[in-house]
Amino acid sequence: MRVRFAPSPTGALHIGGARTALYNWLLARGGGGTLVLRIEDTDRERSTDENVAQILDALQWLQIDYDEGPISQVARSDRHQEVLRELLDGGHAYRSTATAEDVKAYKARHGADRGFRGRDDGEGAVRLRVPDGGATVVHDVIRGETTFAHVHLDDPVIARADSSVLYNFAVAIDDLDAHITHVIRGEDHLSNTPKQLLVLQALGAPQPVYAHLPLLHGPDGKKLSKRHGAASVQELRDAGYLPEAVCNYLALLGWGDADDETILSTAQLVERFSLERVSRNPAQFDERKLRWLNGRYLRELTIDDLTARLESFTGRSGLRAAVEISREKVQTLADFWPLAGFIFDGPADDPKAREKWLDEGGRAALADVHAALQPLDRFTIENVQPALEGVVAARGCKPKQVFQPVRVALAGTAVSPGIFETLTVLGREQSLARIANALRA
Repeated sequence: MRVRFAPSPTGALHIGGARTALYNWLLARGGGGTLVLRIEDTDRERSTDENVAQILDALQWLQIDYDEGPISQVARSDRHQEVLRELLDGGHAYRSTATAEDVKAYKARHGADRGFRGRDDGEGAVRLRVPDGGATVVHDVIRGETTFAHVHLDDPVIARADSSVLYNFAVAIDDLDAHITHVIRGEDHLSNTPKQLLVLQALGAPQPVYAHLPLLHGPDGKKLSKRHGAASVQELRDAGYLPEAVCNYLALLGWGDADDETILSTAQLVERFSLERVSRNPAQFDERKLRWLNGRYLRELTIDDLTARLESFTGRSGLRAAVEISREKVQTLADFWPLAGFIFDGPADDPKAREKWLDEGGRAALADVHAALQPLDRFTIENVQPALEGVVAARGCKPKQVFQPVRVALAGTAVSPGIFETLTVLGREQSLARIANALRA
């Protein structure tokens, strides 16, 4: 088995493209096959080295490796020209000066459903001859058989007048030369498939196995775009998602495990993935579900591993104690600093929180907390918790009427890790200083 992932470097790697890469990788790794990476860079205006680098970076972050490549499609131009000449010399293709208006006039004479047939003008663009009889049948593992009657197909243009080849021709030759056995790609490529197969048929080459994946939609049922949140792999990484959680979630977009499990390790995905279980229906990308899944993955990490990832993500060090008290409240790496950054950078500035919790009653409760904590020599949970609960009991109030003023004094906002844990991480000196500052403000 030989599969390929063939992105166009015209931008960052989209989530849909990442899923295509993942499915190809899972199929190759699960079946002992080979994954070829081809960069389809024939659009020279939009294909840039920076975009190629972005694609390679995204694949590396997702831990999707490849066995051959990256192969530049443009670098294979000599081979494309060789096959183009072969088809022209063999009468399978011809040069035509027919314009769009000529094609329109032909259909007006022969019927709108009749495929255009041109004549050999000896110059102009290169068109592939399509037989009038018969049909091209696409055998698709996901969608079944799709038949394209030749009588309805135009003689497709496969090269411009300057002999520069077009996408569908180059793809067919590249897949043939790379001995690709399975073509797994988005269903938006299905309409291209008969044109590519006609090239292979003209060369007497076999048809690969096709699998056209369902498109990704947002929760509103519309095609996935930036309005639904992150649209590229880099955006997911910058939003604090873990690569293993992203791969798990992407694998389930259109594919269902026989046991209907949600959380599957990469090893389990490799073992269980099959094209036969991929749905024909559009899959829904819901970032809320990804956040939930990512949170599950975060809490499965060891403290050392999670700390290392957060230190890399934030560019800060010495985070372990703060990570220990925050892990249950974060779903992404990006959630950590807004929750716990005050431990390192000082209290945030949240006027609404101060107004709500540091009013006259809140300040009185805060003063009682300061008095209760000051005698403590050791700031441990065992000492801090009874001290604060004692203030609640003495005041005869609800816990939040004491805990929230303390939280605002320490964090500057009404959201933080557990209040007892926060006090112990900050320590006696810093905790009392922040409470005193809040009382003076």
